[in-house]
Amino acid sequence: MTMTAVTWRMETARTLVATMTHPPANALALELLEGLHVAMDAAETNPAVRVLIVESAVPGYFAAGADIKCLATITAESFRLYGDAMRAVNDRLATSRLLSIAAIEGLALGGGLELALACTLRVCGVSAKLGLPEVNIGLIPGAGGTQRLPRLVGRSRALDLVLTARQVGADEALGMGLVDRLAPDGALNTALELAGKLAGGSSPAQLAAVRCIDAAFDLPYPEGARFEIDQEQALFERGEAEEGISAFVNKRAPRYA
Repeated sequence: MTMTAVTWRMETARTLVATMTHPPANALALELLEGLHVAMDAAETNPAVRVLIVESAVPGYFAAGADIKCLATITAESFRLYGDAMRAVNDRLATSRLLSIAAIEGLALGGGLELALACTLRVCGVSAKLGLPEVNIGLIPGAGGTQRLPRLVGRSRALDLVLTARQVGADEALGMGLVDRLAPDGALNTALELAGKLAGGSSPAQLAAVRCIDAAFDLPYPEGARFEIDQEQALFERGEAEEGISAFVNKRAPRYA
């Protein structure tokens, strides 16, 4: 299917791939952002879909960030509206019922990296470059970047990346936790393999795990521990744990809802 700058397809019954195609560099124009919403609509309204992969069809780029040509002509108010549009996509990715994977090839810079940071997991090709150069134009990573980045790499590394505006290669990105896996056979192939493993699991348990791990950054330990207990108890009460335990004991594949 097509929505201007974004196409999407069902790769498997449980995995939808959204492909950004907005040459020359996948700048995050409003039409691309809207296309990502349409792809997420398609994924979230299909109850069979468990995983959303975001990739690029533009050679050399995952996404190069904000549409600078657009920024050069807008007012402070329209700048806020444009920022809100970027944040809406990222926040939707981060809070979706779907697990999401950014399949990064080439450059992921500025808002493009912030888009990847909003995904549940990130894989990147061996020649990928990642960075947040906003300070070079008098801005900051304002689409969630200053909040999500330190949660992945820590305060010191986040400050290094943001204040120097430097780009890091795939190996360094993996070493600091900015990405989760390298993809010598291509980011999409690795993302699809990972999606296949995720799609067979218990979606409620996976989402509960994500919520609990995120809560570790947001809540004091006693509150986070209580939240963890509540999430685990809810899984047992809804039958997910019962099915998983039964399958393990009887040496069969689980049949999750």
